[in-house]
Amino acid sequence: MTTDSRRRALIDTDPGIDDALALLLAWGSPEWTVDVVTVVAGNVPLEAGTRNVFRLIDLRRPLPPPLVAAGAARPLARPLKIAPYHGVDGLGDLPDWPPVEPRPVPVDAPRVIVDAARRHERGLTIVALGPLTNLALAVEADAAAIRGAGRVVAMGGAVDVPGNVTPDAEFNAHVDPEALARVLDAGVRLDLVPLDATRQAILEPAALNAALARAPRPFADRVRRIVEYALRIDLAHGKRGMDLHDPLAVGVALDPTLVEWEPVRLAIGPDGQTRRAAGEPNCRFARVVDSPRFLRMFLERLCPAS
Repeated sequence: MTTDSRRRALIDTDPGIDDALALLLAWGSPEWTVDVVTVVAGNVPLEAGTRNVFRLIDLRRPLPPPLVAAGAARPLARPLKIAPYHGVDGLGDLPDWPPVEPRPVPVDAPRVIVDAARRHERGLTIVALGPLTNLALAVEADAAAIRGAGRVVAMGGAVDVPGNVTPDAEFNAHVDPEALARVLDAGVRLDLVPLDATRQAILEPAALNAALARAPRPFADRVRRIVEYALRIDLAHGKRGMDLHDPLAVGVALDPTLVEWEPVRLAIGPDGQTRRAAGEPNCRFARVVDSPRFLRMFLERLCPAS
């Protein structure tokens, strides 16, 4: 067990435009140190997601730089389905990224997750922003270590609301429902941040532009162009902005009082449905969001002051 009193975070991600914003929020938050970023296939294939993590590290240059580990290239029991919403490369298909050389550690992500959980125990917060494949494989390797982490927060599911890839399933749960079921069956104390909550956290263009006006121009321009790709899609569909799915998961990992939680027992359907079931709760889910307070946190920490 670590003797360091600082809060430690491990973020498992599949970047993804909202994943990128979530990482920027996490790196801008002084409450913890993001020691590790693990990558899973989801919004984009594993290789693209790993490259995107290194692009974002190069953009933000967090200190200390996190260890990066690549993990599962496909779900546990089915082919990978990616999300065209984020562009082919996952970050809005910008053509002029500075070159980076992805160098993940030569240990796969599930082993890295288990090692971090064993080392930091209650001092570790695990935040999963993509399909739970890596976390499920970590549970298979050492469920007690994952249960021993301080918190496990995952973005995913649609409890009392429609889904976003099928009428009743959210993307992360739909991509790997077997992984979500395995994590719940293992007795992990999961804090789930589903569409019920994330659709209440909306980034509007004016708010984004006001926040980015405080940041150094190269950084601000890059972030604006990434987000504009998603905003164009959302605004064309009549929405007033972009749902901050993954940033909200990071936000409630930092401050659980940002939402109202409800204990619930969820049954995982074959297409990733996450519906209420009878019996003892197997997780709690974020139901109501203090959206103004979360958005203030997000916008203040999104980018460094100039």
